[in-house]
Amino acid sequence: MSSPLSHEGAGESPLQSKSHKQPTPHEALLAKLEELETYTHKALQQYPRIERHLLCSQIQASMNIIQRLTIVGWKRYHKKTTLQDLDVEVEVLRKWLTKSLRLEYINPHKYATWMNHVNEVGRMVGGWLRSAG
Repeated sequence: MSSPLSHEGAGESPLQSKSHKQPTPHEALLAKLEELETYTHKALQQYPRIERHLLCSQIQASMNIIQRLTIVGWKRYHKKTTLQDLDVEVEVLRKWLTKSLRLEYINPHKYATWMNHVNEVGRMVGGWLRSAG
């Protein structure tokens, strides 16, 4: 005896929508920033103690500014200047990471992995900036 019951959607969370809508630019960016923040936190723990109050704090401050500007850009009606500031801050973070490599606080493999995360964020910011302009 066959039943017309369907098991479609079985195992899905009730909070998930059936439409699987695309995340907004800021939601996708915030998710990527969480990944970057986790990697950054782990990487900064391996810096020399003397740099924890200098270069590490600058990298962490840059990460905080990026996260703040992402939220501000999402909430503002006129987003362009905030997104330009966000783009600039991503570039500042890249320079801090390059300095870390130059001073040999991180190895080239860690630098490449870290920069891949930052570059993904940069591409997302660039796309959001183009769509807002």
